[in-house]
Amino acid sequence: MKRVVAIAIVTAVLGGFAFAAHERATAQDRAEAGRAEFVRQGCHGCHTIGKLGTPIGPDLSRVGAKYSESYLRAWLRDPAMQRPAAHMPALELTNDQIAALAAFLAKEATP
Repeated sequence: MKRVVAIAIVTAVLGGFAFAAHERATAQDRAEAGRAEFVRQGCHGCHTIGKLGTPIGPDLSRVGAKYSESYLRAWLRDPAMQRPAAHMPALELTNDQIAALAAFLAKEATP
């Protein structure tokens, strides 16, 4: 009986590690997809992240340190709703595109 309990505990712990590794991989995949989306959507035409982009709009290199991923999703969904005086246009993005961009901005654009 003790052996069965020990095996169950080891299995649960290893499963937890595997789940955490999967979550990290999934977050990394979303951030990488968001970087590609940043270029595909032309965000780099107005914004910079590091050396990527054009400095017309705000530099987004540190935006992840200032805003949460959930705030960035809301911003990308409707910038005027977050800040009515913003010059950022409303973009026609799918929920997946918004999630990917927000993951990229929150993770990769953090110092």
